Amino acid sequence: MAWRNPWFNPAQPHHSPEGFRNLSPVGHQPGDVERWQKERKAQGLPHPPQGGYDAFLQQWWQRAEIRGEEDGMWWLGHASLLLRINGLYILTDPVFSRRASPLTFYGPLRKTPLALAPSELPALDAIFISHNHYDHLDRATVRQLHRRFPQVQFFVPLGLGRWFARLGIKKVTELDWWQSVSWQGLTVTCVPAQHWSMRTLWDRDRTLWCGWVAQSSALRFWFSGDTGYMPELLQIPERLGPLDAAAIPIGAYAPRWFMWPHHMDPENAVRLWQQLGRPLSVPIHWGVFELTDESLDAPPRELLAELEKQQEKSETFSPLKIGQYLSLPGNKL
Repeated sequence: MAWRNPWFNPAQPHHSPEGFRNLSPVGHQPGDVERWQKERKAQGLPHPPQGGYDAFLQQWWQRAEIRGEEDGMWWLGHASLLLRINGLYILTDPVFSRRASPLTFYGPLRKTPLALAPSELPALDAIFISHNHYDHLDRATVRQLHRRFPQVQFFVPLGLGRWFARLGIKKVTELDWWQSVSWQGLTVTCVPAQHWSMRTLWDRDRTLWCGWVAQSSALRFWFSGDTGYMPELLQIPERLGPLDAAAIPIGAYAPRWFMWPHHMDPENAVRLWQQLGRPLSVPIHWGVFELTDESLDAPPRELLAELEKQQEKSETFSPLKIGQYLSLPGNKL
């Protein structure tokens, strides 16, 4: 019997009876995956970072230090951020395992050490999950965090609640695009992204993908999750209000002919940042796993080059070191 989407709402354009879909067609042509894999193997991609992996660590990695009380964020690598908003600690897409994979012996290997061990985390209040790919949703990490912080609240996109229920996790809020909840003095909103979902060969697009906006009385922060560029992302500030800060992806974009629908490259990230009104932003989705063909250090190099090309100051959209802290707008001097 064919699987039917139990959350299907015909009034929602991103819903379908078979699962979920993007607002614009972004499918690949037959044979594209094989073409990419063949090109990747023939060219020996990805190449190491300039100067090697040790040089990359010296330039782009540091230990995270949790201190202070003001609103701020620590980039922990890839799509993992530790946010402190109104004294609440929120973690996004945590992956602390050695591989982004269902297997311990195969799959993308972590190339940089943890900037912060799970045992060093402050008491977490919430965890935002953007979608179910293994570099964003890691079973071992989720179980470890739930054991240590049993009262932590998970916010997940539509359809993912069942995955958490199977782990015995009950404090889960499951939302569709544009749904909001009030939580601990914040407004948390699930917002659109252009991507896809899959954890097995049989469940493609059966759960939703999204970004998250956390809003306090002084701050509106957007965590993009994993997304390609789409004009509909501009609806986020149009519907929710101007963004004060954001996490915008810049990595996993090569080859562009294949990756462009689902991952932003630095050029499109700068374009989106400009269209959003140049909020204080941290570039994410790079620096940990070699998921695609670009080298580990290509995203920040290309981002800085694109900002210079556009004659933009990089202070408000500058690559951080993994583990680096950034104060968020709205803090009282």
